[in-house]
Parts: sequence; C-alpha cells; structure tokens
Amino acid sequence: MRYRISGRQIDVGDALQTHVRSELAETVEKYSQRPTDATVIFARDAHEYSCEATVHLSTGLTASAKGQATEIYSAFEACREKMDKQLRRYKRRLRDHHRDRTAPVEFAGAPMYVLAANGEAADSEPESLQPMIIAEMETQIPSLSVGEAVMQMELAGAPLLVFRNEKNGGVSVVHRRDDGNVGWIDTSTG
Repeated sequence: MRYRISGRQIDVGDALQTHVRSELAETVEKYSQRPTDATVIFARDAHEYSCEATVHLSTGLTASAKGQATEIYSAFEACREKMDKQLRRYKRRLRDHHRDRTAPVEFAGAPMYVLAANGEAADSEPESLQPMIIAEMETQIPSLSVGEAVMQMELAGAPLLVFRNEKNGGVSVVHRRDDGNVGWIDTSTG
C-alpha cells in the first residue's frame, strides 16, 4: 500500500509516519485484502490537532475519516477508530461487492467546474447571468450499482455521489436528505 503522510503548517516526523503506516495498515487489512493507497493529512488549529485519512481500495471504493484531539497521536487514533468503525459496518457488503465484481470499478472522466460565489443579497439583481468559473479540473465518475453508490457515499462521508448506473448506463445521483434518508435521482427514466 502506498502512503502519503503530510502536515499542514506542521512537521510530521519519522516516528509518527511509522506509527501511521503500521496502525492504518492493520486496520484496513482486516476488512480489505487489497488497499491501494492512503492519504493522511495532519493539521493544527490553535491547541487542537486534526487528522484526515482517505483510503482507496482496489475495488474502486474510497473510505475517509476525520479525528480531532489535543495531541497529534490521539487525533490519529480517533481518525483510525472512525475508519475502523466504517469498514467494520460495511465489511459484509465490501466482501460481497468484491465477490460479485470480477473486474475493478470502471471510471469515466468528466469536466468539473468551480463557480465563484457572489456576495450579493438574494433579492438583488446580478450584474451578469453568466457565472464566473474560477477552477476547471477533471473528475472521475464511477460505474456502480445503486447499492454500491450508497455504500461509497457513506464510506466517503460525502453528502452526494454522482455515478453511472451499471444497470441502465445513465447518470444517477444518490444524496443524503435532510430527514436522514438517502435520495436517488435516476436520469434514465426521464
């Protein structure tokens, strides 16, 4: 497994990197036999440290977790425990997903744009109806079943996930609703 361990405005020493590699590998390998890479980022905000970890699995799924504490090792342990809980919760589904799928998840490229937020009031008239694009980049859209998409959204902790539905080839969206349920937008039936 490849690791990328870094710090925002702090130095991450060799001892912490070794600790992260051994503990994270032990946690992830319990639930997934083939993790591909992990990104761990440490940051400090006043007196509190935070740790964000993202692990990519060979099946195309991504798991992410965040932890905070007053000590850097404790922040990592909180993050690792959340990752362990997520992976344990989805262990059966991860293994079933791996057994049913003979090839890795396919991804298609798509352009992604970041639009500038204008600070105008909602009732004021905008100067132009064209939004200003401040960033343009490439994103990956996976081909998944609806169940796999919901699991991927939950593992990543994302509010929504855009995916290509394996069943009909159309673009679909799953999202977390305000009432706690999961919504599914299927564009192929329109």
